[in-house]
Amino acid sequence: MTVPVGEPLSGEIAAALDRAEAAVAAGRPLAGTGFWKAVAVARRRPAFAERFADRIATIDRASFEANVKPRLPVPVGNLILGAGAIAGIAALAKAPRLGRFSKPFAFLAGFGALEVSTHSLTHWVVGRAAGIRFTHYFLGGPPPPRPGLKIDYASYLRVPPERRAAMHGSGAIVTKLIPFVLVPVATTGDQPRWLVRLLFLVGVGQLATDLFVSTKSSDWKKVLRELKAARG
Repeated sequence: MTVPVGEPLSGEIAAALDRAEAAVAAGRPLAGTGFWKAVAVARRRPAFAERFADRIATIDRASFEANVKPRLPVPVGNLILGAGAIAGIAALAKAPRLGRFSKPFAFLAGFGALEVSTHSLTHWVVGRAAGIRFTHYFLGGPPPPRPGLKIDYASYLRVPPERRAAMHGSGAIVTKLIPFVLVPVATTGDQPRWLVRLLFLVGVGQLATDLFVSTKSSDWKKVLRELKAARG
């Protein structure tokens, strides 16, 4: 899709959305309709976002609901993930009082619960503070499946790209901080050295993954995309 200014581009976007609506109604994917190119224009140009955001959101949600299962309402997902985070903190707090062989495994269970539960929760908290709404929780991502949070495009496209970047980056930042924050907790809790080393290695490994993978396919790719939109 070209990016001239004015009505010709509006016509292109409207035509792409017409094709996308027809594809969804026929049970076909959005790929090839021009839908995502239309979204890209709306992300970069507030006037087009204001004009087309509601229609984009309706099409995107219909496609999502037709193709993604299982999914949960956002309040239910927040409740489950919040319970997981509380359980993780409780396991970490209880671990030092357990026996020599069981305490490292309780600590690792708490660490795992925090890693899984806090990522999407952080996206939600930062996103809501930025004015972005969400429609569902779902399981997605590369194996193993993990909780994901579906964006409501009507709100997403109407907030400044800097806020969108902050939402995308927030979950990744928290996930990478957790193992490093827990290193001194494990040390003061008299955990074995292998566990302290493991936490450090997990943290370093996640940083490497962010540097070499996520900038091309995941949260940091979206952060860089939105920062570029903010500059241009």
